[in-house]
Amino acid sequence: MEEQMVQDAGVKFVGVMTGKVRRYFSWQNFLDIFKIPVGVFQAIGALRKFKPQVVFAKGGFVSFPACVAAWILRIPVVLHESDVVPGLANKMCGRFATKICVSFEESTRYFPKKAVEITGNLVRKDILDGDEKRGQEITGFHGKKPVILVMGGSQGASFLNNLVWDHLDEFTKQYQIIHICGKGKKREIMKDGYRSFEFVGEDLKDFYALADVVVTRSGAITLSEIGAVGLPAILIPLSRRASRGDQIVNAKAFAKKHAAHVMEEEEFEIAEFWSNLEHLSERTTHEQKADVSEASEKIIALLEAL
Repeated sequence: MEEQMVQDAGVKFVGVMTGKVRRYFSWQNFLDIFKIPVGVFQAIGALRKFKPQVVFAKGGFVSFPACVAAWILRIPVVLHESDVVPGLANKMCGRFATKICVSFEESTRYFPKKAVEITGNLVRKDILDGDEKRGQEITGFHGKKPVILVMGGSQGASFLNNLVWDHLDEFTKQYQIIHICGKGKKREIMKDGYRSFEFVGEDLKDFYALADVVVTRSGAITLSEIGAVGLPAILIPLSRRASRGDQIVNAKAFAKKHAAHVMEEEEFEIAEFWSNLEHLSERTTHEQKADVSEASEKIIALLEAL
Protein backbone atom coordinates (compact mmCIF):
# COMPACT_ATOMS: atom_id res chain seq x y z
CA MET A 1 0.00 0.00 0.00
CA GLU A 2 2.74 2.46 0.97
CA GLU A 3 4.74 1.74 -2.21
CA GLN A 4 1.70 2.53 -4.36
CA MET A 5 0.94 5.73 -2.43
CA VAL A 6 4.53 6.93 -2.80
CA GLN A 7 4.59 6.22 -6.54
CA ASP A 8 1.19 7.88 -7.03
CA ALA A 9 2.64 11.00 -5.40
CA GLY A 10 5.41 11.07 -8.02
CA VAL A 11 8.21 10.02 -5.65
CA LYS A 12 10.78 7.47 -6.79
CA PHE A 13 10.60 4.23 -4.79
CA VAL A 14 13.46 1.80 -4.22
CA GLY A 15 12.90 -1.32 -2.11
CA VAL A 16 15.64 -2.95 -0.03
CA MET A 17 15.71 -6.19 1.94
CA THR A 18 15.47 -5.94 5.70
CA GLY A 19 14.88 -8.06 8.78
CA LYS A 20 12.60 -7.68 11.75
CA VAL A 21 13.46 -8.64 15.34
CA ARG A 22 10.36 -10.18 16.92
CA ARG A 23 9.85 -10.10 20.68
CA TYR A 24 8.89 -13.76 20.75
CA PHE A 25 10.53 -16.99 19.63
CA SER A 26 10.40 -17.41 15.87
CA TRP A 27 12.68 -19.17 13.43
CA GLN A 28 12.12 -16.11 11.22
CA ASN A 29 14.33 -14.13 13.62
CA PHE A 30 17.33 -16.27 12.66
CA LEU A 31 16.60 -15.93 8.95
CA ASP A 32 16.03 -12.17 9.17
CA ILE A 33 19.46 -11.60 10.70
CA PHE A 34 20.99 -12.46 7.31
CA LYS A 35 18.62 -10.15 5.44
CA ILE A 36 19.86 -7.03 7.21
CA PRO A 37 23.43 -6.95 5.77
CA VAL A 38 22.01 -7.66 2.30
CA GLY A 39 19.69 -4.66 2.76
CA VAL A 40 22.61 -2.49 3.85
CA PHE A 41 24.53 -3.29 0.64
CA GLN A 42 21.38 -2.63 -1.43
CA ALA A 43 20.90 0.70 0.36
CA ILE A 44 24.56 1.65 -0.25
CA GLY A 45 24.00 1.06 -3.97
CA ALA A 46 20.80 3.13 -3.98
CA LEU A 47 22.42 6.01 -2.07
CA ARG A 48 25.49 6.04 -4.34
CA LYS A 49 23.20 6.27 -7.34
CA PHE A 50 20.91 8.93 -5.90
CA LYS A 51 23.70 10.94 -4.17
CA PRO A 52 21.59 12.57 -1.43
CA GLN A 53 23.00 15.33 0.76
CA VAL A 54 20.97 14.11 3.74
CA VAL A 55 18.87 11.06 4.63
CA PHE A 56 15.57 11.48 6.49
CA ALA A 57 14.33 8.34 8.27
CA LYS A 58 10.98 7.81 9.97
CA GLY A 59 12.36 4.83 11.83
CA GLY A 60 11.21 1.26 12.21
CA PHE A 61 13.09 -1.86 11.11
CA VAL A 62 12.68 -0.88 7.47
CA SER A 63 14.82 2.25 8.02
CA PHE A 64 17.76 0.46 9.58
CA PRO A 65 19.63 -0.59 6.39
CA ALA A 66 19.34 2.94 4.96
CA CYS A 67 20.61 4.56 8.17
CA VAL A 68 23.61 2.22 8.35
CA ALA A 69 24.35 2.73 4.65
CA ALA A 70 24.21 6.52 5.05
CA TRP A 71 26.57 6.34 8.04
CA ILE A 72 29.05 4.23 6.04
CA LEU A 73 28.93 6.75 3.18
CA ARG A 74 29.24 9.68 5.65
CA ILE A 75 25.84 11.10 4.68
CA PRO A 76 24.07 12.94 7.55
CA VAL A 77 20.96 11.20 8.89
CA VAL A 78 17.95 12.93 10.44
CA LEU A 79 15.79 10.44 12.34
CA HIS A 80 12.21 11.12 13.43
CA GLU A 81 10.52 9.21 16.27
CA SER A 82 6.72 9.45 16.40
CA ASP A 83 6.02 7.46 19.57
CA VAL A 84 6.71 8.38 23.19
CA VAL A 85 8.83 5.25 23.67
CA PRO A 86 11.08 4.42 20.71
CA GLY A 87 11.25 0.87 19.42
CA LEU A 88 14.40 -1.22 19.18
CA ALA A 89 14.99 -0.25 15.54
CA ASN A 90 14.89 3.47 16.31
CA LYS A 91 17.20 3.09 19.29
CA MET A 92 19.65 1.35 16.94
CA CYS A 93 19.12 3.88 14.13
CA GLY A 94 19.77 6.66 16.66
CA ARG A 95 23.41 5.53 16.87
CA PHE A 96 23.90 6.50 13.22
CA ALA A 97 21.86 9.74 13.24
CA THR A 98 23.24 13.26 13.22
CA LYS A 99 19.95 14.68 14.51
CA ILE A 100 17.05 12.90 16.20
CA CYS A 101 13.64 14.57 16.12
CA VAL A 102 11.12 13.49 18.76
CA SER A 103 7.43 14.23 19.13
CA PHE A 104 7.20 14.14 22.92
CA GLU A 105 9.43 15.62 25.60
CA GLU A 106 9.29 12.26 27.39
CA SER A 107 11.20 10.70 24.46
CA THR A 108 14.36 12.75 24.94
CA ARG A 109 15.74 10.45 27.65
CA TYR A 110 16.12 7.59 25.17
CA PHE A 111 18.63 9.38 22.92
CA PRO A 112 21.87 11.39 23.27
CA LYS A 113 20.90 14.88 24.47
CA LYS A 114 23.18 16.70 22.01
CA ALA A 115 21.45 15.11 19.03
CA VAL A 116 17.80 15.46 20.12
CA GLU A 117 15.37 18.11 18.90
CA ILE A 118 11.73 18.26 20.06
CA THR A 119 9.79 18.95 16.86
CA GLY A 120 6.41 17.31 17.36
CA ASN A 121 4.79 14.96 14.87
CA LEU A 122 4.42 15.50 11.16
CA VAL A 123 0.79 16.14 10.15
CA ARG A 124 -0.30 17.07 6.64
CA LYS A 125 -1.75 20.59 6.56
CA ASP A 126 -4.78 19.72 4.44
CA ILE A 127 -6.18 17.64 7.31
CA LEU A 128 -7.59 20.95 8.59
CA ASP A 129 -9.39 21.69 5.32
CA GLY A 130 -12.17 19.13 5.77
CA ASP A 131 -15.67 19.96 4.56
CA GLU A 132 -18.56 18.72 6.71
CA LYS A 133 -21.03 18.97 3.81
CA ARG A 134 -18.70 16.95 1.61
CA GLY A 135 -18.55 14.32 4.36
CA GLN A 136 -22.36 14.21 4.43
CA GLU A 137 -22.47 13.78 0.67
CA ILE A 138 -20.06 10.83 0.77
CA THR A 139 -21.83 9.06 3.64
CA GLY A 140 -25.42 10.16 3.10
CA PHE A 141 -25.59 11.17 6.77
CA HIS A 142 -27.70 13.99 8.21
CA GLY A 143 -27.25 16.27 11.19
CA LYS A 144 -29.88 14.67 13.43
CA LYS A 145 -27.57 12.19 15.18
CA PRO A 146 -23.93 12.49 16.30
CA VAL A 147 -21.35 10.94 13.98
CA ILE A 148 -18.79 8.46 15.33
CA LEU A 149 -15.65 7.80 13.29
CA VAL A 150 -14.17 4.36 14.04
CA MET A 151 -10.77 3.53 12.58
CA GLY A 152 -8.07 0.99 13.31
CA GLY A 153 -5.24 2.10 11.03
CA SER A 154 -4.43 1.12 7.44
CA GLN A 155 -4.45 -2.59 8.33
CA GLY A 156 -7.61 -2.36 10.40
CA ALA A 157 -8.06 -3.63 13.95
CA SER A 158 -10.08 -6.77 14.65
CA PHE A 159 -10.98 -5.61 18.15
CA LEU A 160 -12.49 -2.35 16.90
CA ASN A 161 -14.16 -4.01 13.92
CA ASN A 162 -15.83 -6.61 16.12
CA LEU A 163 -16.85 -3.94 18.62
CA VAL A 164 -18.80 -2.18 15.87
CA TRP A 165 -20.27 -5.28 14.21
CA ASP A 166 -21.26 -6.97 17.48
CA HIS A 167 -23.10 -3.87 18.70
CA LEU A 168 -24.20 -2.31 15.41
CA ASP A 169 -27.91 -2.10 16.34
CA GLU A 170 -27.04 -0.33 19.58
CA PHE A 171 -24.67 2.05 17.78
CA THR A 172 -27.14 3.09 15.10
CA LYS A 173 -29.97 3.78 17.55
CA GLN A 174 -28.10 6.84 18.84
CA TYR A 175 -25.32 7.50 16.37
CA GLN A 176 -24.23 7.46 12.74
CA ILE A 177 -21.11 5.38 12.19
CA ILE A 178 -18.24 5.88 9.74
CA HIS A 179 -16.25 2.65 9.99
CA ILE A 180 -12.78 2.30 8.42
CA CYS A 181 -12.21 -1.47 8.59
CA GLY A 182 -8.82 -2.03 6.97
CA LYS A 183 -7.84 -3.53 3.65
CA GLY A 184 -9.68 -6.78 2.90
CA LYS A 185 -11.73 -6.67 6.11
CA LYS A 186 -14.88 -4.84 5.01
CA ARG A 187 -18.24 -6.56 5.37
CA GLU A 188 -21.10 -5.73 3.02
CA ILE A 189 -23.60 -4.39 5.55
CA MET A 190 -26.49 -2.22 4.39
CA LYS A 191 -27.90 -0.31 7.35
CA ASP A 192 -29.16 3.22 7.89
CA GLY A 193 -26.61 5.29 9.75
CA TYR A 194 -23.68 2.97 8.94
CA ARG A 195 -21.06 3.39 6.21
CA SER A 196 -17.90 1.30 5.99
CA PHE A 197 -14.67 1.70 4.02
CA GLU A 198 -11.55 -0.45 3.64
CA PHE A 199 -9.22 2.52 3.44
CA VAL A 200 -9.72 6.29 3.30
CA GLY A 201 -7.24 8.72 1.77
CA GLU A 202 -8.17 12.24 0.73
CA ASP A 203 -11.70 11.95 2.14
CA LEU A 204 -10.44 11.46 5.70
CA LYS A 205 -10.26 15.20 6.29
CA ASP A 206 -13.97 15.46 5.41
CA PHE A 207 -14.81 12.63 7.80
CA TYR A 208 -12.87 14.43 10.55
CA ALA A 209 -14.94 17.55 9.83
CA LEU A 210 -18.18 15.56 9.99
CA ALA A 211 -17.37 13.45 13.07
CA ASP A 212 -18.25 14.32 16.65
CA VAL A 213 -16.11 11.61 18.28
CA VAL A 214 -13.29 9.32 17.11
CA VAL A 215 -12.86 5.74 18.33
CA THR A 216 -9.40 4.56 17.36
CA ARG A 217 -6.13 2.83 18.15
CA SER A 218 -3.29 5.04 19.38
CA GLY A 219 -0.69 5.24 16.66
CA ALA A 220 1.27 8.47 17.08
CA ILE A 221 0.33 9.96 13.70
CA THR A 222 -3.38 9.25 14.21
CA LEU A 223 -3.25 10.94 17.61
CA SER A 224 -1.48 13.94 16.09
CA GLU A 225 -4.20 14.30 13.47
CA ILE A 226 -6.97 14.04 16.08
CA GLY A 227 -5.21 16.68 18.16
CA ALA A 228 -4.84 18.90 15.11
CA VAL A 229 -8.55 18.84 14.27
CA GLY A 230 -9.55 19.06 17.95
CA LEU A 231 -11.78 15.97 18.06
CA PRO A 232 -12.60 14.18 21.33
CA ALA A 233 -11.65 10.52 21.26
CA ILE A 234 -11.97 7.11 22.86
CA LEU A 235 -8.55 5.47 22.56
CA ILE A 236 -8.26 1.67 22.61
CA PRO A 237 -4.51 1.10 22.16
CA LEU A 238 -2.99 -2.09 20.83
CA SER A 239 -2.54 -4.40 23.81
CA ARG A 240 0.76 -5.51 25.30
CA ARG A 241 0.01 -9.03 24.11
CA ALA A 242 0.29 -7.86 20.51
CA SER A 243 2.90 -5.10 20.83
CA ARG A 244 5.64 -3.60 22.98
CA GLY A 245 3.02 -1.38 24.65
CA ASP A 246 3.98 1.81 22.79
CA GLN A 247 0.38 2.67 21.90
CA ILE A 248 -0.66 2.49 25.55
CA VAL A 249 2.04 5.02 26.48
CA ASN A 250 1.04 7.21 23.50
CA ALA A 251 -2.62 7.15 24.53
CA LYS A 252 -1.97 8.09 28.14
CA ALA A 253 0.34 10.95 27.15
CA PHE A 254 -2.26 12.23 24.66
CA ALA A 255 -5.12 12.02 27.19
CA LYS A 256 -3.25 14.30 29.60
CA LYS A 257 -3.58 17.19 27.16
CA HIS A 258 -6.71 16.39 25.14
CA ALA A 259 -10.34 15.35 25.55
CA ALA A 260 -9.79 11.60 25.40
CA HIS A 261 -10.64 8.47 27.37
CA VAL A 262 -8.16 5.57 27.33
CA MET A 263 -9.66 2.07 27.48
CA GLU A 264 -7.21 -0.83 27.44
CA GLU A 265 -8.32 -4.05 25.73
CA GLU A 266 -7.63 -6.27 28.74
CA GLU A 267 -9.86 -4.13 30.95
CA PHE A 268 -12.46 -3.16 28.37
CA GLU A 269 -16.06 -2.93 29.56
CA ILE A 270 -18.89 -2.16 27.16
CA ALA A 271 -20.93 -0.25 29.77
CA GLU A 272 -18.00 2.09 30.39
CA PHE A 273 -17.54 2.49 26.64
CA TRP A 274 -21.16 3.62 26.14
CA SER A 275 -20.82 6.05 29.05
CA ASN A 276 -17.62 7.56 27.62
CA LEU A 277 -19.13 7.77 24.15
CA GLU A 278 -22.25 9.53 25.42
CA HIS A 279 -20.18 11.98 27.46
CA LEU A 280 -17.90 12.89 24.56
CA SER A 281 -20.64 13.07 21.91
CA GLU A 282 -22.53 15.63 24.00
CA ARG A 283 -19.64 18.10 23.82
CA THR A 284 -20.87 21.13 21.91
CA THR A 285 -17.44 22.47 20.98
CA HIS A 286 -14.20 20.83 19.94
CA GLU A 287 -10.78 21.74 21.24
CA GLN A 288 -8.60 24.45 19.80
CA LYS A 289 -7.00 23.20 16.59
CA ALA A 290 -3.26 22.69 16.85
CA ASP A 291 -0.68 24.32 14.59
CA VAL A 292 0.31 21.51 12.22
CA SER A 293 3.01 23.48 10.40
CA GLU A 294 5.41 23.74 13.34
CA ALA A 295 6.88 20.21 13.15
CA SER A 296 7.46 20.24 9.40
CA GLU A 297 9.05 23.69 9.52
CA LYS A 298 11.46 22.61 12.29
CA ILE A 299 12.42 19.41 10.47
CA ILE A 300 12.88 21.19 7.12
CA ALA A 301 15.16 23.72 8.85
CA LEU A 302 17.29 20.87 10.23
CA LEU A 303 17.50 19.20 6.81
CA GLU A 304 18.47 22.46 5.11
CA ALA A 305 21.11 23.18 7.76
CA LEU A 306 22.75 19.81 7.07
